[in-house]
Amino acid sequence: MEQQSLFNSHGGLPLAARLRPRSLEEFAGQKHLLGEGKILRRLIENDATGSMIFWGPPGVGKTTLARIIASKTKASFIDFSAVTSGIKEIKQVMEQAEKSRVFGEKTILFVDEIHRFNKAQQDAFLPFVEKGSIILIGATTENPSFEVNGALLSRCKVFVLQQLKTEELCQLIKRALTDPRGFGNQKVVMDEDVIATVANFANDDARSALTTLEMAVLNGDVNGDTVTVTRETVEQCTSKKSLLYDKSGEEHYNIISALHKSMRNSDPDAAVYWLARMLEAGEDPLYVARRVTRFASEDVGLADPRALEIAVAAYQACHYIGMPECSVHLTEAVVYMALAPKSNSLYVAYESAKRDALSTLAEPVPLVIRNAPTKLMKELNYGKGYVYAHDQKDKLSTMQCLPDNLIDREYYHPTEEGVEAKFKSRLDAIKNWKNENK
Repeated sequence: MEQQSLFNSHGGLPLAARLRPRSLEEFAGQKHLLGEGKILRRLIENDATGSMIFWGPPGVGKTTLARIIASKTKASFIDFSAVTSGIKEIKQVMEQAEKSRVFGEKTILFVDEIHRFNKAQQDAFLPFVEKGSIILIGATTENPSFEVNGALLSRCKVFVLQQLKTEELCQLIKRALTDPRGFGNQKVVMDEDVIATVANFANDDARSALTTLEMAVLNGDVNGDTVTVTRETVEQCTSKKSLLYDKSGEEHYNIISALHKSMRNSDPDAAVYWLARMLEAGEDPLYVARRVTRFASEDVGLADPRALEIAVAAYQACHYIGMPECSVHLTEAVVYMALAPKSNSLYVAYESAKRDALSTLAEPVPLVIRNAPTKLMKELNYGKGYVYAHDQKDKLSTMQCLPDNLIDREYYHPTEEGVEAKFKSRLDAIKNWKNENK
């Protein structure tokens, strides 16, 4: 029996540890995997888990899920940390698992932060996973396609855990206020809007939400046996002002619209301001990065092709390091977009082509540009008259590539803005050549 002490007693644990779900019913979020009848729930309930990897951001329950599996399985369960363990420890565990397998006992090995293992360490698991000595469950915040060896990854089912929604965090906070493991034995008063404030500050992280809640309750206003937590208390505990922002409501769309239109209007100061409003209110930086990436092609386009590179690089930086550090990368991207020359010609081209595509879905592909891999297709004139542009002196031909009904249609109309002026000049030269060589 584990000896209790002042430091590991139930009351001395942080709130997030005390409230760690003990069953699937207590688990917050991930309904796409753990809802009634969903695949992962069935595997856990039937004690039929195979090797798998849980991939998701911090605070969504990867380790908790592993511990729920541990409580339900008849197999030996070993909790392993990639931070503190090396090849020696891996081999010791594998040897024990192999001995257990001989006697018909299964071993589930949970590896937290599996992406921290190098290739040699990951390779040490492979033969034991193949033989069935262990069932490997890994947890990672990084894309396993890049961080886990291909051979090992091919033997694991990847389950993607999603960020928790604000309403799911609110439910979690309410449970913490009523559960005896949390503050259920105390009288804590928190209005709905204060609970929502804590949930928004948590940035989709359950652990962060409970840590913030615990700090707020400990610093709440005490009146007899009642503790009242106000918005001001939460702001003091988080060192943040509660901004007028709801990540799923109207203000969310108002502010992203303000950011987009400030960049379009070449106003870097306004763009940075609206960026800060979003990030400091707890918006997911990847959401902002996705919107900036869209802007790079929709509003800048070929007037400055580097805009897309900058936007994608900012998205990757946000993915790698997160907030608050990635705020400067988003600022760089937003200012670049605001100062870049503007062209919406790509957006207009696609929208125009889309309208025609939707109204001409039955238009046949011209025979000249069809593939002809069989004799029958060749006999039907598939590919007849095709001209390989690379073999031509000017790398051009007058070959028809649009359907007959759209033969004279033009979608892309380049502007004279920035680099796109060069594309316009090139397109004009191509059109002139084709007219002269018809």
